[in-house]
Amino acid sequence: MKTSIPLDIPALLQAYRSGDLTPAAVVSHLLERASQFSAHNAWIHLAGEDELTPYLTRLQRSSPDELPLYGIPFAVKDNIDVAGMDTTAGCEAFRYRPGRHAAVVEALVAAGAIPLGKTNLDQFATGLVGTRSPEPWGACRNSIDPDYVSGGSSSGSAVATALGLVSFALGTDTAGSGRVPAAFNNLIGLKPTLGRLSVRGVVPACQSLDCVSIFARSAEQAQAVLTVASAPDAEDPWQRPAPIGRQPIPARFRFGVPQDKQLDFDGNEGARQLFNNAIRDLEALGGEAVTLDFQPFLDTAKLLYEGPWVAERYLATSPLIQEQPDALLDVTRGIISQGANGRAADAFSARYRLQALKQVADQAWDEVDVMLTPTAPTIYTIAELDEEPVARNSRLGTYTNFMNLLDYSAVAVPSGFLESGLPLGCTLFAPAFQDEALLALASRLHPRGTHTVGALGDTLHSPAIDASAGTIDVLVCGAHLSGLPLNHQLTERHAVLQETTETAAAYRMYLLAGGPPLRPGMIRDEHEGIRLPVEIWRVPADRFGSFVAGIPAPLGIGKVELADGRWVSGFICEPIGLEGAEDITHLGGWRGFLASR
Repeated sequence: MKTSIPLDIPALLQAYRSGDLTPAAVVSHLLERASQFSAHNAWIHLAGEDELTPYLTRLQRSSPDELPLYGIPFAVKDNIDVAGMDTTAGCEAFRYRPGRHAAVVEALVAAGAIPLGKTNLDQFATGLVGTRSPEPWGACRNSIDPDYVSGGSSSGSAVATALGLVSFALGTDTAGSGRVPAAFNNLIGLKPTLGRLSVRGVVPACQSLDCVSIFARSAEQAQAVLTVASAPDAEDPWQRPAPIGRQPIPARFRFGVPQDKQLDFDGNEGARQLFNNAIRDLEALGGEAVTLDFQPFLDTAKLLYEGPWVAERYLATSPLIQEQPDALLDVTRGIISQGANGRAADAFSARYRLQALKQVADQAWDEVDVMLTPTAPTIYTIAELDEEPVARNSRLGTYTNFMNLLDYSAVAVPSGFLESGLPLGCTLFAPAFQDEALLALASRLHPRGTHTVGALGDTLHSPAIDASAGTIDVLVCGAHLSGLPLNHQLTERHAVLQETTETAAAYRMYLLAGGPPLRPGMIRDEHEGIRLPVEIWRVPADRFGSFVAGIPAPLGIGKVELADGRWVSGFICEPIGLEGAEDITHLGGWRGFLASR
């Protein structure tokens, strides 16, 4: 049963522009449609039309050309504040009504988005299964097969998106809550860099590790939401600005995968096959698989619940857990209560341990540009989970629990379906603030795994994100080549090598007078020129100016023709630079000259 109205953000905006749909008609349709899926327990509070009237009225004064998320319906996990809608965090005794939106909701509403309600979750965001929600809400069931877990803790947000009730949804992700539900419901799940999005107005789980996550129908749409949601919030002490010069992933990249003995699929050979398919798909996209020792990541993951960070969960729920312990589910209370007896010495000891593990784990980035893991080992039925509720919940965090402790960015990508009809996914991750680079790669990987989105067979529309956005490609031919004396001027600006190629047969090269360092000058000569070897480096746009400012005369940046007919920005030489210069064209380029000396 496919959705009857377009929910992809670009398609819905186009329908508004053409007059085929109005936000009021979309909201009315979705609220009615939600009743058809009530057995999935996706919602804690589904807004009534009267609650949504102020949002719709405001949109009458604007248009899709003015607001990037005009009339786009979204869902909000019920540990994130929406003004006028109660926040429960999955616990009735905790219920309160905020008078102000959480900062991230505020930004989305300002961009025209409409919050349709608050979604179900594992109580106090403690769990990866979606079943830890008490009555009257109950376990949130998988969008494709309700006998299976939906993944948690952001279960309702994923299920509402997968069932075509919203265009996107907000979750939170401390230990995997924005990625495991995405994998189990055939969605993109973006866990932004810790601190990228404001957490003001979010009920804390582990405040130092919490982040708001995004469930979306495609990587392109996740990026559109991320752009809006990244609004700076001066009131949030945990938010941090992105550094200047975000590093792109090169066209030919190396990606890390765990050693085979370190991969856990809990006996699910179908899950293993889907992961192997993802490896092959990344290789087809220009990647080279590199097997790495994954033990530092696995050891870090154990710290989250076996270390003192559980004390943060205790702080977030006290005094409720002290005064009304029966208000919490037994399993939730059991986990959180472990944080009551921690010592300061334990906290410092674990922090030292984490620092040592991070030093080792970060060495992976000297060998690879990105890493690939399964998102979860397997998927369980609710009955299977009930047999071992703690052990199987913990197992689902195998590839997710370490991510915020190590300060990495991550995106969960659908990989396809098991014989049971249930989806699973893989996760791409990289250092902090690589969110856009990961989404660009995910946009190319996603359609290789599946051609549908969510639970209802909707066709996946996943245009590839332009990986060069926010960057400038520059051609180098001399001392800036890889391994040569001035290459550091590129690498220290987070530039990455995109390709090694040749110019058109229209260039000559000269050894310029002066130095050190020795420098070549390349000029265009359509009559006696030849092809010369060059490299193309992708430079973050906000670092390009400082790079160009350091180029001494007579060199400069102009347009250079490549052998395949493309024109790119690159090093050229003014004619005056040829005075006293030596023609070295016959040596076949700068490396040829260096080899001849």
